[in-house]
Amino acid sequence: MNFEIEKLYDYDIFTLGEMAKEIREKKFGRKVFFNVNRHINPTNICKDICKFCAFSANRKNPNPYTLTIEECVGIAKEAYSKGAKEVHVVSAHNPEVGYDYYMNIVKEIKKELPDIHIKAFTAAEVNFFSELSSKSYDEVLDDMIEAGVDSMPGGGAEIFDETVRNKICKGKVSSENWLKIHKLWHKRGRKSNATMLFGHIENRLHRIDHMMRLKRLQEETGGFNAFIPLVYQRQNNYLNVKEFLTGTEILKTVAVSRIILDNIPHIKAYWPTFTLNLALVAQEYGADDIDGTIQKESIQSSAGAASKNGLDMEELIYQIKDAGFVPVERDSLYNEIKIYK
Repeated sequence: MNFEIEKLYDYDIFTLGEMAKEIREKKFGRKVFFNVNRHINPTNICKDICKFCAFSANRKNPNPYTLTIEECVGIAKEAYSKGAKEVHVVSAHNPEVGYDYYMNIVKEIKKELPDIHIKAFTAAEVNFFSELSSKSYDEVLDDMIEAGVDSMPGGGAEIFDETVRNKICKGKVSSENWLKIHKLWHKRGRKSNATMLFGHIENRLHRIDHMMRLKRLQEETGGFNAFIPLVYQRQNNYLNVKEFLTGTEILKTVAVSRIILDNIPHIKAYWPTFTLNLALVAQEYGADDIDGTIQKESIQSSAGAASKNGLDMEELIYQIKDAGFVPVERDSLYNEIKIYK
């Protein structure tokens, strides 16, 4: 069946774009969603060596750091004072700081800022926390909720095919356990996102397989808010990819994801990996979200993305309007806050 679905890629870019655009506009018209958010990356010291990663401290990034809990809270408070409604907390897998360090970051932010939405800890981190603490996934997820985590980001999915996974992120959470963790989270009535890292050593069939696994889980739980295809960033890592994706292939992948994942509400063209211009073009190919202001971003920018200092909200709104869309500020669960006509 996946081989048949792969034939979608054989359509010319304009036909495929029209198919995806029709689905997108039936759902959301010309709206483009964004939020006002801040990324916090507490540490870059990691026990895992993922070949695509330029964020973790290694020979290509010899600048290890670990923020104190107080520093993380300070960043969140500053972001909140500038209008952020969400903090996105994703970290490396640092075994030296201990399990409580991670939980207490969330606990202390929530204590100081009870109104802010905390999106925290990927399924890869949950798996790491489980190994670190000898707790089950269920226990870790319950601890996260007790600490104040409101929703889960979609990172760590990479590509579900285990042969590819073995080459690019051996030792990280398995695809089976990534899906299991999100299923358990959804069963708690909580929402999450799902990502797919593409443009490295995977092929189109691997991408289709990845999307189909997400589609099946969504049919069961309905817990995914958004699918986020992440474009592989080429600098400062060990994958040594020779040929990079064309803009056409990126846009086709966005369109294919909108067509396949009809049961996941939103498709996000995450501007730090797309560039803002291509993320806006992707809105014509099935995407309806470009993420947010971010304020500061460390993971993708370490690999060459131009996202280190985020985006000014007024500039983001202007660019969305200039591209012929209606900017809509949303909260983390896609409730509309303000439409900028």
